[in-house]
Amino acid sequence: MSIGSLALAWLLNQERAAAAPAKPGTRPMHFDLKPKPPQHPPRATAMISLFMQGGPSHLDMFDPKPTLDRYDGKPFPGEIKYDNAAQASSKCLASPWKFAKHGECGMELSELLPHLAEVVDDITLVRSTHTGVNNHEQSINALNTGQILKGRPALGSWLTYGLGTECQNLPAYMVLTDPNSLPVGGVWNWSNGWLPSLYQGTVVRPREPRILNLAPPPDVDDVSQREYLDYLGRLNRDHLRQRPGELDLEARIASYELAARMQEAAKEALDLSDESPATLKLYGVDDPTTRDFATRCLIARRLVERGVRFVQIFTRNQFWDHHGSIRKSLPAACRYTDKPSAALVKDLKSRGLLDTTVVHWGGEMGRLPVIQNDAGPEKVGRDHNTYGFSMWLAGGGFRGGYVHGATDEFGHHAVENVFTHNDFHATLLHLFGLDPEQLYFEHNGRKQSLLDGKAGKVVHEVLS
Repeated sequence: MSIGSLALAWLLNQERAAAAPAKPGTRPMHFDLKPKPPQHPPRATAMISLFMQGGPSHLDMFDPKPTLDRYDGKPFPGEIKYDNAAQASSKCLASPWKFAKHGECGMELSELLPHLAEVVDDITLVRSTHTGVNNHEQSINALNTGQILKGRPALGSWLTYGLGTECQNLPAYMVLTDPNSLPVGGVWNWSNGWLPSLYQGTVVRPREPRILNLAPPPDVDDVSQREYLDYLGRLNRDHLRQRPGELDLEARIASYELAARMQEAAKEALDLSDESPATLKLYGVDDPTTRDFATRCLIARRLVERGVRFVQIFTRNQFWDHHGSIRKSLPAACRYTDKPSAALVKDLKSRGLLDTTVVHWGGEMGRLPVIQNDAGPEKVGRDHNTYGFSMWLAGGGFRGGYVHGATDEFGHHAVENVFTHNDFHATLLHLFGLDPEQLYFEHNGRKQSLLDGKAGKVVHEVLS
């Protein structure tokens, strides 16, 4: 009768007394998504991560380098670690696009980002991000799970494990995938790892039906469904009572219960028909160039507006991986994401949500300052660079109109206020009122956490 129909069993038990929420890391007897108190007063209560899979070129978007202009076409005066040695070149490649200062803060951005330029006074631009792992999947894992190996809980899983959610009718952690393909790493990007399965990301499909199996089959009437679910609910409760401490079983039943509550709430949250024409135009839903990404950004705002804790939007597999033809492919990628991303910041701010909602924009790497595929101006690209690249953050306690850190004069290595993936996570958890060392889960006989002993620090300079 479909997963969503089975989940309706939750309705039989919705009046039960709410148990006192367990503090994260203290091995509660059971797991749920009820709101849990943070460990200190939070600045942020929700997060939207716009993940640009493939590696946006910081040198052509966020990090102007006059030295590259002088060295354009000349040999790079130093050592470079290439990911693709077969197509490597030592010739420097100056950005083909002009940079200019914007906003009261005077932040420099490329002409490729005219819409982001309108909100620079609301963002922190980090120019010194560093993972140091030049492969896509490993660097994605570092930024999304804290370590380079797959199989660990994603950031959204940790936040929902630690804090639960104010909204009990929608998943706490939702993922909006691209209509063309999944990112590198596929479903591992929103895995709960070894946390209970209740904390796994719920996928919102880019096309209808956006969530599968949400409605009961048309030939099942309400009475039949209720009688069946009454019986199923009794079986589930008896089964669970005979198996105390079975966290996977309990989490699976809780997931079904959540699906029942979603039957109406999800349909309403994902329906854009009540949005004004002005809002649709602001995001670019009316423009075929931006429609797909704009729709997902607008859905993300609607989700956090309704109490969802963590929403992540992914671009398709290798969308920003511009090893060749960067003069054509990079502007197209920017046109796809720039207007909707900036609109999200504007819209959240206009609704009073930006103060408590973190918006993150970035990928797993940047690009090198030298030519890859030296086969003519229209075919050149840039290879991977995880030693120094850019991301931006807005809201939820991040400073507006602020540039943090710097790369060297060629944009190869972060050399000032290096911002590692562990620093990123420690800072985020701090803003959500969580202590990185106290948010842990006992697995394989030891306490494991998002940082897991790594030297991540809260970077107070980026906070307002």
